Amino acid sequence: MTKRPMLFAAVAAAIFATAPVSAALPEGSRVPSLITQGALDGKAFSFNLQQELRKGPVVLYFFPKAFTPGCSQEAQAFAAAIGDFKAAGAQVFGMSGDSVEDLAKFSEKECAGAFPVARATPSSIQAFDVALTMNGQKNDNLTSRTSYVIAPDGKIVMVHSDMDWREHVNKTLAAVRALKG
Repeated sequence: MTKRPMLFAAVAAAIFATAPVSAALPEGSRVPSLITQGALDGKAFSFNLQQELRKGPVVLYFFPKAFTPGCSQEAQAFAAAIGDFKAAGAQVFGMSGDSVEDLAKFSEKECAGAFPVARATPSSIQAFDVALTMNGQKNDNLTSRTSYVIAPDGKIVMVHSDMDWREHVNKTLAAVRALKG
């Protein structure tokens, strides 16, 4: 093996082998206030979580880095299921520490304009307890892969924190449907 593939494999293994030290915010807790900037289908917008909750349940999912394989696949999976989320009365918002410019591109390409993505600032990463932990150190600029389902009253009804993206859509959709029914 050459040095470059070995380095890539080591970095990928470190990212996927590291899970957050904490379990994020616990179910039943109130969601922190969140106001930030983001993009929907490449167009900038202001995001206020408390205002969005007035419209119904919110799926707020944090992902580590735009345009990385797992994050792109997760965004594509949420985009493919957006009709199911809407039918269940919920909105989906992706969050990462990426720049708004990068998120604008990501919202067009990987989210297919189906749902918005917004910037998770270091303070919001701390407030939602989603800082990515690598080698025992928390990084307040990168988020763990954590999904929250938040009821309109601002209470967290489901948390799924796992660096493997594949169950986030199914688990959050099931939790949203349970809220409705």
